[in-house]
Amino acid sequence: MSLSVAGVEDNEVIVRKMLRDVLGGREDPEGFFAMCVSVLGHQETRSQFLYLIHPLSTAHSSLHSILTSIYKDYFTTAEDDEVELAMALSLLEMKDHQLSTPSQESRLMQLEDKTNQSCSFLLNSDSHPQEGSHTLLPEVVKRRQNTHSAPISPWGNGPAPTTHVDIYNQETVIEREQMMMERDLTQSEKPKHMKNRRQRRKPAGQHIVGLPFSLSTPPPVLLWFRRDLRLCDNPALNASLEVGAPVIPVFIWSSKEEEGPGTTVAMGGASKYWLHQALSCLCASLERISSHLVFLKANGEGSRVGSSLNTLKKLIKDTGARTVLANALYEPWLKERDDAVVSALQEDGIECRMYHSYCLRDPYSVSTEGVGLRGIGSVSHFMSCCRQNPGSALGVTLDPPVSLPTPAHWPQGVSLDTLGLARMPRRKDGTTINWAANIHKSWDFSEEGAHVWLKAFLEDGVYRYDKESCRADAPHTSCLSPYLHFGQLSPRWLLWAAKGARGQSPKFQRKLYWRDLAYWQLTLFPDLPWESVRPPYKALRWSSSRDHLKAWQQGRTGYPLVDAAMRQLWMTGWMNNYMRHVVASFLIAYLHLPWQEGYCWFQDTLVDADVAIDAMMWQNGGMCGLDHWNFVMHPVDAAMTCDPYGNYVRKWCPELAELPDELIHKPWKCPTSMLRRAGVAFGQTYPQRIITDLEERRSQSLQDVARVRKEFEQFVDKHTGCDLVPLPPRLVTEALGLSQRYSGVASEGKRFLLPLITRMEFKYQQENPHADAALNPYNALLKGYVSRKRDETIAFLNERDFTASVMYEAVQRKERLECDQRRMEGLPLSPAPQGRARRTTTAKDKFSIVPGGAGTSLR
Repeated sequence: MSLSVAGVEDNEVIVRKMLRDVLGGREDPEGFFAMCVSVLGHQETRSQFLYLIHPLSTAHSSLHSILTSIYKDYFTTAEDDEVELAMALSLLEMKDHQLSTPSQESRLMQLEDKTNQSCSFLLNSDSHPQEGSHTLLPEVVKRRQNTHSAPISPWGNGPAPTTHVDIYNQETVIEREQMMMERDLTQSEKPKHMKNRRQRRKPAGQHIVGLPFSLSTPPPVLLWFRRDLRLCDNPALNASLEVGAPVIPVFIWSSKEEEGPGTTVAMGGASKYWLHQALSCLCASLERISSHLVFLKANGEGSRVGSSLNTLKKLIKDTGARTVLANALYEPWLKERDDAVVSALQEDGIECRMYHSYCLRDPYSVSTEGVGLRGIGSVSHFMSCCRQNPGSALGVTLDPPVSLPTPAHWPQGVSLDTLGLARMPRRKDGTTINWAANIHKSWDFSEEGAHVWLKAFLEDGVYRYDKESCRADAPHTSCLSPYLHFGQLSPRWLLWAAKGARGQSPKFQRKLYWRDLAYWQLTLFPDLPWESVRPPYKALRWSSSRDHLKAWQQGRTGYPLVDAAMRQLWMTGWMNNYMRHVVASFLIAYLHLPWQEGYCWFQDTLVDADVAIDAMMWQNGGMCGLDHWNFVMHPVDAAMTCDPYGNYVRKWCPELAELPDELIHKPWKCPTSMLRRAGVAFGQTYPQRIITDLEERRSQSLQDVARVRKEFEQFVDKHTGCDLVPLPPRLVTEALGLSQRYSGVASEGKRFLLPLITRMEFKYQQENPHADAALNPYNALLKGYVSRKRDETIAFLNERDFTASVMYEAVQRKERLECDQRRMEGLPLSPAPQGRARRTTTAKDKFSIVPGGAGTSLR
């Protein structure tokens, strides 16, 4: 069968066979491209070639890049030739129609003087052009000869060897151009119905508004970046390549849509600064693959849902795009926005698709069916739901593209600075306050930086993560949360990397499910960032002291561990998870300030500020979430776990650096002479404590909880003492097993109350509302602990004084027996001895005892 008459499908089969020859080394890329032009023709090669070679982008990226370069070079030159040919043919048609205008005739004569018969010997050395046939312009022929006679080798600087394929392609291209000219010259003599039939076969929606009409270039694809600022494992980006059309990456900033309803504070100052830097890095990454990012600022007109939609519609009108691709977001107000955008664009005939990639599991697909609601709010319950209802497979990660097809014309955008994400305040004298200078020094904001952090963690920190992630004085955490939040690292990529690491950490992998749990809770309770889930706790008596709040925010509470953490947060925009628990417990349990204040401050100062995660954790810490923290961090004794030598405090509170290890976390107990030698003056170099009686403040917090639970007894289960929470309609539907047809029953007014996990300390306190916190047998105060593996100094002292350790263990056991006996007989408890050993409530080894008097440390 002749190549010129082969069908489209046969042509593709032949091209793919030739592609196998290239992969097998039997053909070079230049020869393969020349054969494609011969088989498919000029126009078909322009439209189909990139689609045919797309499978090479992942398996043979280097060959794909070479073929793409050849394709671009050829058609860039071909477009210039076609313009000259069109001008020549137009003038020659005017001559055929015997135009008699003197000026036109003179121009024709000039054109004929510049034209020669050099094409005839290229067509056939034995044949001669017939009388009246038209020839190619010499410049065009010369350029074609230069293009096809000496192709540049992709593996070297010199020309590639000429083969029979090159000569065949050379002759075929010139023959085709001669036939195209003859066809165009007789165009006016063909029946009109042929022209109409060709117009009906044009693809619908091919015309790009504001751009020249072109059948050979498909309409571009709009790739809408949001919080997926990466090239690796980006489903929407890879899907845009499969369309086989030019790709226009865009970023639309709409502050109104980001914030959503209520007090969400979705984008605070620190996270906006990170976003600005991450967008700059993404733009540089796109430029390395021959593309760039178009920044647009939504005009803000109309409703909250319509801002990005209006911007997209205008962009579609300007570019002629027929497809919009993006990765889905799961905040309820952003999902509402995306649903409205998809619906509106589809009504206009625009294809709009959203891809799942922001979480391991789509939170709207998680179901409690087969698991029940017992234990809801815990990560164990959530993981059981995911195992019972697995949903779609996790899939494998996607490699980044080598290049992106670019449009002929880019839409007009704005500069990154115009978005105002990193705008700094100014003083009255006009100077700028660069509050983010230390944040800029502390982080690498690029996608490459995310992979560097990940690699470093998997090679070192992951081995100590399970037992040492609480340490604030050592880098045993991954620091990957900002990259996850802004999508510079996909959770799927992170999970597979963690599973493939030599030192696998179940605790680290479990953190990703905590993240998914937070988004699932936000879909169930859209008002999670500002409204307490447990109704009784909305009536808690909170302090209104702005001085205490300001001292907590600035790291000037007088408690070194809390101050160091808050100063680190302000300087770097980050602190590890354990320290977040410490400062949250201090704000809620000791300062009696509402959890919403802590949530808002975290959202404004964290570079990884995440509405779902922060709202869930602050609600749990504030005693009103789906789960209860079963611990309260002591602001002094918690340092035994996270900063046993005081190095963390010395770094962020340098005014205390000269104090000894055993007293640096409680400087108020230092002798005056020691403070004077260390240069510490309370109220001058270091602040006084804003509260002094921690136990009294903690007892008052428990009594407030007991009061509201007694006041709202309808939300307390009389049999178990657990808090009751109205069930969201979606959970009611799943719990009752209602079909989609009858799912409306859940929202018809009947309220279903669900018992939640409740701290045992609260149940006991309700029975004894005036009891002291220290006497509560379920006291949740976590004072920290010391283990031999982590604290080498104490381990050494225990090994040296083994006898003393055994004696203290015996004393401890005797004291516990006496205490239990007194409680059974109703006698008052004996006062606690001074200088007793510190001990963890869960340690079982003899080295968990720190002998009294062994307060010195080895530095």
